[in-house]
Amino acid sequence: MRIRTVRRALMGALATAAVTAGVLTVPAAAAAGTGHDPHAATRAAMEAQVKAGVPGVLGQARDGSGVWKAAAGVADLTTERPRQDQDRFRIGSVTKAFVSVVLLQQEAEGRIDLDDTVDHWLPGTVRGNGHDGRLITVRQLLNHTSGIYNYTDDPEFRKTITTGFLEHRYDTYTPRQLVSIATAHEPTFRPGAGWGYSNTNYILAGMVVEKVSGRSYAEEIERRVIKPLGLRATTLPGTSPRIPGPHGRGYSKLEDTPEAKTYDTTELNPSWGGAAGEIISTAGDLNRFYRAMLGGELLPRAQQRELLTVVPTGSGAMGGYGLGVSRLKLSCGTDVWLHSGGIHGSTTLATASADGRHTSAFNLNGDWTGDLDALVEAEYCGADAKPSATPGPVARLAALTDLR
Repeated sequence: MRIRTVRRALMGALATAAVTAGVLTVPAAAAAGTGHDPHAATRAAMEAQVKAGVPGVLGQARDGSGVWKAAAGVADLTTERPRQDQDRFRIGSVTKAFVSVVLLQQEAEGRIDLDDTVDHWLPGTVRGNGHDGRLITVRQLLNHTSGIYNYTDDPEFRKTITTGFLEHRYDTYTPRQLVSIATAHEPTFRPGAGWGYSNTNYILAGMVVEKVSGRSYAEEIERRVIKPLGLRATTLPGTSPRIPGPHGRGYSKLEDTPEAKTYDTTELNPSWGGAAGEIISTAGDLNRFYRAMLGGELLPRAQQRELLTVVPTGSGAMGGYGLGVSRLKLSCGTDVWLHSGGIHGSTTLATASADGRHTSAFNLNGDWTGDLDALVEAEYCGADAKPSATPGPVARLAALTDLR
């Protein structure tokens, strides 16, 4: 999922979009009339996204003082309806943490070892052009050290999901088709010899979940994560092109040029993203999930350590990548765990402090511009945030995690 858009202001287009923001729950200090708004920097960062060309931004933060909810811009360019807290959206690669948690739970039950080979669970699936599932472990799928080629980088497939989107938006893909696209290419590197973000890794991880459980990975996520946490607005649509429940529209340029025409891409068959990025959720549900995940509610201690054991990425894009979640040290010295996700018309960022007590989730309903670094810096560093003139580490992560 490749968001190539951070810090690029659009010339004129959408720059006059209305900006609205509201705090639904405020910390005690603000409520007492001190005039201090601890989320003022976050509000300003959200409004800056709209001024830069994003149709609308939705944000929610949760900490020891309560829940803060805000919106900027519009959910629908035609009706000009504002974005609303209950709006659902496609979360793209943020899906990956859900898949990792399920596999770690299965490991805790003794049903799988993350150091099992991929071929042990999916015999013969990863073969061809130098790929060999007998040499790749499940752990290497989850932390992107497998070297398996990223199917969304395939030139023909990329045309299908960008300039060919309008013609192919309702096409259905199977996981094996997506893996076959990847194995038609040579590996990016030898297993364990480097780090390279690949959506193919999580397509395969979803297939392993199914082999271990005898159920679809969607069913496993629902029964192991969604239902226990009460994530009532989180769904796995499968091949359904629609977003259930309240939602705005998603907008895309379908090309890597800000001057290109804007298209409504709300409806799409997400099977081409599958376990790498199909989930639909809300800011509130993502905060609840990240709080539970970082707070140790979902995994035993041993698996929690595995989740948060990072490998170096070698790109300076982040402090390290764990199992479906990455670690980043902000300019003010605060450590956060996060993942971004990009899919047609939707850019999402989910974050949490190391103890899970401070979470935030943001969604932009456009995929061609946006400054995710500004959002996370503003929320966790506030007035101490140090904006950069060049794309920051979150932007570089986002460039990797954009399905589109």
